[in-house]
Amino acid sequence: MTQKPDNATYAAFAGTVLIGGTNFIAVSISNQEMPPLFGAAFRFGLAALLLFFITRTRGIPLAHGRAALGAALYGILTFGVGVALLYYALVGLAAGTVAVIVSAVPLFTLVIAVLLRQEQLSLRRVVAGILVVTGIAILSAGTISSNLSYSYLVAAILAAVVSALSSIIAKALTDVHPLNLNTIGITTGMVFLTVGSLFAGESWALPHETETWLAMLWLVIMGSVMLFQLFLYILRRLTASASVYAVAGMPVIAAGLGALLLDQPITMPVIVGGALVIVAVYIGALSGMSGGPKIPLPECPDLPPEPFPDNPAPPHEQTATTHPANE
Repeated sequence: MTQKPDNATYAAFAGTVLIGGTNFIAVSISNQEMPPLFGAAFRFGLAALLLFFITRTRGIPLAHGRAALGAALYGILTFGVGVALLYYALVGLAAGTVAVIVSAVPLFTLVIAVLLRQEQLSLRRVVAGILVVTGIAILSAGTISSNLSYSYLVAAILAAVVSALSSIIAKALTDVHPLNLNTIGITTGMVFLTVGSLFAGESWALPHETETWLAMLWLVIMGSVMLFQLFLYILRRLTASASVYAVAGMPVIAAGLGALLLDQPITMPVIVGGALVIVAVYIGALSGMSGGPKIPLPECPDLPPEPFPDNPAPPHEQTATTHPANE
């Protein structure tokens, strides 16, 4: 079920973009000391404990049966398979190349949602999706590599498809509380990533640098618990293909923070590409938001029955009245 968006939806959308964009910087910091899969599993493990504590404190019973299976599937795709494919793609492809491929998530989401009859095909969203890919391609022009390995390329495409599919699954799980959905999902993804880290032969070691711990603290509290709660909030109020435009806007925030915190240059491609992405996000998501919920009209009171033509009312009862529908 899609609820009507309001000002809180705008705020949640902006918060998702800002937090997600900051995650790019935090992950790059944590990866300097921790192996990628182990770092992601460690992050999601702490986030799962925090979510479980919040869920139990608020007295929200854990989902069970088909609802729990759906939440687990969402977790495997979002926090397990998607993350693993993305990390694998980044091993053999430049970051800019991966960013361009992943920026097609809104288009993949729209196509899958239409095929599953969850949404109707929208020319506005198709145009916005093309603008996003174009904008990210310009923004990442300096880091796009022409040396493409098919296995890594397929991994990046599958990561984008998995991200689109997981959003559609989450949209369909309307009977699962958002806290439950993320608690089960992140826990399942953590287990998947832990097994993947073992198979990859990563060395498990906790970080020593204060900067890494601060980055991990951000990734757990804001970058996992808060981020995915906000995303589910907007997903309940927008279509899946509109909600994922929050993901498309994250690289713009990452580029701006990279310039502020890491002294990365702001070039003309970054400015032009970022502007295109912002326009695409507005066209694909924000312009489709309505001003708020529709106020139901009051019910019309019962009117006395009108006399039949062959049995007209007496002259003294005939008055010049106007039917409410014609006022």
